[in-house]
Amino acid sequence: MARIAPGTVEPAFALRTEWVLASPIEPIWDALVSPQTWPSWWRYVRSVVPLQPGDARGVGAVRRYTWSSRLPYRFVFEMTTTEIARPTLLSGTATGDLNGTGCWRLAAAAGVSRVEYVWRVTPGKRWMRALLPALAPAFRWNHDQVMAEGARGLARHLGVTLESISKSGERSESAKARSEPRDST
Repeated sequence: MARIAPGTVEPAFALRTEWVLASPIEPIWDALVSPQTWPSWWRYVRSVVPLQPGDARGVGAVRRYTWSSRLPYRFVFEMTTTEIARPTLLSGTATGDLNGTGCWRLAAAAGVSRVEYVWRVTPGKRWMRALLPALAPAFRWNHDQVMAEGARGLARHLGVTLESISKSGERSESAKARSEPRDST
């Protein structure tokens, strides 16, 4: 785990997800750097509202995200883009119902692209912080469900095969072996 600067709070969650898609890296990159399209293919993204455009590369852009989840709650947070290195790195800082950092890393290898997302956050909602000790496993499970739906949605959106998904704290497993029916709620 990364070293925490003095005076800062260590995140409650350090979550890592990896998707492997049978796709060149560029179409994946283009989809990830266009979050306004996410609600059309990522089931749990309810809205993405641009607040500030950022510089010519997008650094400094601020967007308000509204997410739903498998559990009965929503998140709203603003994400400020802090770093972009096309087509391999996109990172930002979240403030609101979740506070912390998120980082997408992409790499191409042998006909597939690996997409890693690391989300280091602390809940901003008081009730979540209060229940964190008891509900942390449910919150991790929920994160994994939301991210798995993102992987499936991105594969559908791009018309490519999702080769594998790894959840927080586990190794990749074949997406074909995990094909779960899409929940219609």
